[in-house]
Amino acid sequence: MKMKKIALLFILTTQFISAQIKDSRVITTGVPFLLIAADARAAGMADQGVATTTDAFSQQWNPAKYAFALDKQGFTASYTPYLTDLVNDISLGQATYYNRFGAEGRSAFAVSLRYFGLGEIELRQNAEDEAQIVKPNELALDGSYALQLSERFSMAVAGRYIRSALRIPTGTSGDSKPASSFAVDIAGFYQGEEAAFSDFNGRLRLGFNFQNLGPKINYDAGASDDDSANFLPANMRLGGGYDFILDDYNRVSVNLEFAKLLVPTPQSADLDGDGFISTDEEIALRDQNNADYNKINWVSGIFKSFNDAPGGFSEELKEFTYSVGAEYLYQDSFAMRLGYFHESPEKGARKFYSLGAGFKYNIVKVDVSYLFSASKVKNPLENTLRFSLSFNFGDKYEEY
Repeated sequence: MKMKKIALLFILTTQFISAQIKDSRVITTGVPFLLIAADARAAGMADQGVATTTDAFSQQWNPAKYAFALDKQGFTASYTPYLTDLVNDISLGQATYYNRFGAEGRSAFAVSLRYFGLGEIELRQNAEDEAQIVKPNELALDGSYALQLSERFSMAVAGRYIRSALRIPTGTSGDSKPASSFAVDIAGFYQGEEAAFSDFNGRLRLGFNFQNLGPKINYDAGASDDDSANFLPANMRLGGGYDFILDDYNRVSVNLEFAKLLVPTPQSADLDGDGFISTDEEIALRDQNNADYNKINWVSGIFKSFNDAPGGFSEELKEFTYSVGAEYLYQDSFAMRLGYFHESPEKGARKFYSLGAGFKYNIVKVDVSYLFSASKVKNPLENTLRFSLSFNFGDKYEEY
């Protein structure tokens, strides 16, 4: 178990995976825990939330939605076990608080703490030595402000402090300083007016969020050299949804979301196109590509991410993921959810189905979700039951 954890730490802190033999253009980043769905409601709809109806978990997906919250205040807590088939003490937890305020509740602020713990690892120089216990972890502390710019549209900005303490101490020097960085999100949300049709009423929702825009994070013992740092998982989310309001008690919502990492694509060194890096010339080119990649700063990387794929426009399209999800809500007290997530086999091969449910009593709401992998690549959250708890209180706001 300890060796598996150390191997996991190596993967988490590697800037990108460029195999010694086989060519790879999968985009990987530092602190990938920022992209894990921390709440069971979004997880039940295949990790989407940029344009879903407002809830207390909106901080991770689109904080602009808080300006349309129906309750003045809300608090959440969520727990997600991770890699349960390998270990039993790795998990992701998150707590969030939001408050809608100002004239007619046009403004809202929110704060949240996300913590990714990798349990305990025992380190020994020799088998007979006393074990040194380390507890690698990562965290993100967020704050956001949202404002209604009109009756139908709001925008938000969020700031994020990121701390990653994954480095394993070497020898007795204890040179294991945590890596840190900061990032911002810029988000917008549109909620249309309810429209009447012959058999139902409908409402359109649209949203966007540019997430984790910030300087690279450096794991090399506090070094400031940008050439040895890792990109943050800067991400673009675009989505839309539609509510089918069947009557006063029943509502069905369908949602579609696209996402793309705003991170440069590793360049190919496979000169002969056989899928392997095997010749001296290819190995030298790979090393040069890696060095050039590391020199790209984070601002340039955002713009390069739209037109730098070696395979051209067709490969750029493969760097988009998409998810579709649906939610049935009865009397605002019981919900059923399902979703599907798709990523290109050449860019990570994540594919999964999800199921979820929600139960509300008075001010308390409980959400659960479950994931079924549809890919040959095993999902770290497969066979995992996720839980979220939320409390909404204070004054109520009208939806229109």
